[in-house]
Amino acid sequence: MSIPALIPLADAEPGNRALTISLFGAIVAVTLYITWWASRQNKTAADYYAGGRSFSGAQNGLAISGDYMSAASFLGISGSIALYGYDGFLYSIGFLVAWLVALLLVAELLRNSGRFTMADQLAYRMRQRPVRTAAATSTIVVSIFYLLAQMVGAGALVGLLLGVKSEGLKAGVIILVGALMIIYVTFGGMKGTTWVQIVKAVLLMAGAVLITFLVLLKFHFNLSELLGAASAKSGKGEAFLQPGLLYGKDLTGQIDFLSLGLALVLGTAGLPHILIRFYTVPDSRAARRSVQWAIGLIGAFYLMTLALGFGAAALLDTGKGSAVAESKGNVASPLLAESVGGGAGSLGGSILLALIAAVAFATILAVVAGLTLTSASSFAHDLYANVIAKEKPSEKSELRVARFAAIGIGAISIALAIPAQKLNIAFLVALAFAVAASANLPALLFNLFWKRFNTAGAVWSIYGGLISAVVLVVFSPVVSGKPTSMITSADFAWFPLSNPGIVSIPLGFLFGILGTHLGRDKSSEDRYHELSVRSHTGAGAEGVAKH
Repeated sequence: MSIPALIPLADAEPGNRALTISLFGAIVAVTLYITWWASRQNKTAADYYAGGRSFSGAQNGLAISGDYMSAASFLGISGSIALYGYDGFLYSIGFLVAWLVALLLVAELLRNSGRFTMADQLAYRMRQRPVRTAAATSTIVVSIFYLLAQMVGAGALVGLLLGVKSEGLKAGVIILVGALMIIYVTFGGMKGTTWVQIVKAVLLMAGAVLITFLVLLKFHFNLSELLGAASAKSGKGEAFLQPGLLYGKDLTGQIDFLSLGLALVLGTAGLPHILIRFYTVPDSRAARRSVQWAIGLIGAFYLMTLALGFGAAALLDTGKGSAVAESKGNVASPLLAESVGGGAGSLGGSILLALIAAVAFATILAVVAGLTLTSASSFAHDLYANVIAKEKPSEKSELRVARFAAIGIGAISIALAIPAQKLNIAFLVALAFAVAASANLPALLFNLFWKRFNTAGAVWSIYGGLISAVVLVVFSPVVSGKPTSMITSADFAWFPLSNPGIVSIPLGFLFGILGTHLGRDKSSEDRYHELSVRSHTGAGAEGVAKH
């Protein structure tokens, strides 16, 4: 992503640049200390994978919020609102409503019927090897999709602050973030990652409240005045406050909007880095309270994206060629902080810009650590310990494999993030939601509520949903065929929609039904009632029996 007009601090005083670097350094130092402290507490696999199940509902709710309010929320959504008004705010609505699905269908039942990973819940009544292989593959793919968004956010953010203009230097920033996340996961495990997320959630909420207050203060706490100024400054008039600016211009756009909404609402309940958080609490009651805390915090945050997004539209230049437009909206929030703090070059503006950017950087670090831990845990616990190793490996060797897996997954994410810098990060996360809802959610729901569901159905559901979602993304305008695509020099986009959810999610359920009816494995029915009792009551939830 080339952003020639992106750097208001490039010509700022050296003292302001030093302030920025100092705040960044402080954030990194605090999180590294937490990681070092947590590494000394990790003595067993339960400590590394689930933080010893020692977190309260409130603590886990904060950590879930820290996981969920990612760079996509803070940077991507506010940028989408700044550029597309009403249609951009649809991301906030979708992300928030998704929590109702997670609360009602997944949180408590998953905590009761699993141990460390999503695959534990499936493997309880299915054949171990095929189901764990499929679930681990899906977990890693979804995590990598989500990691792309965070890496792109890191590149845009540090590029804005430090005057990084060349693609090579931005790639260096992405590599640095990747290296930090590998350190967090390798040494801190779930305990360190959770405390980093708690600290980050507090910082992010405080930063969002501060900027929201300053934005509303400029418009005399009159939301109507703010919206009017945003529509006027956007150059799009009343259309800025009405549906259709981004979606709905034609039939394809309307279907794309439905696809996006479906992916956002159903995706959360299938996101592996959110699902794994339910195992860090001692019981199902704490899991339920975790989600209640998370809904309150996340709901308040997404309401504030109204002020952040429309405030950016009202106070910043968002026209063609502007810093906000060139970054696909990814730097709208930091630039808004600079504007309400006094403007470019002012001490107050520089302080707020550096503060908000440091908070956003902490957001990225926390989320990438959680994602990497999830995929590394799934590789070590599901693939290595239960599929590859012929004999049950020791906890020590399993944890060693998890740490090596974190390095490998981090390297893959870094390599894929570099060419993805042209895309809005909220949009990238929506793709991860679509893949999660297509591959993971059908298998989880069928396993919990359908007695006849069997191993073949689980494998067909996961692979069918995963492959269909990934293939549709590869052959969509996201990857080729448009100036904003990842590959601008080619056009092999035969699938017209930017989000595959409306096709791939029903396919995931359909493949699960077909696999169940075509498969001859009846043994899973024998354990259905046992799983049902366990999932609803929590009886025997600490250890998941091998089958």
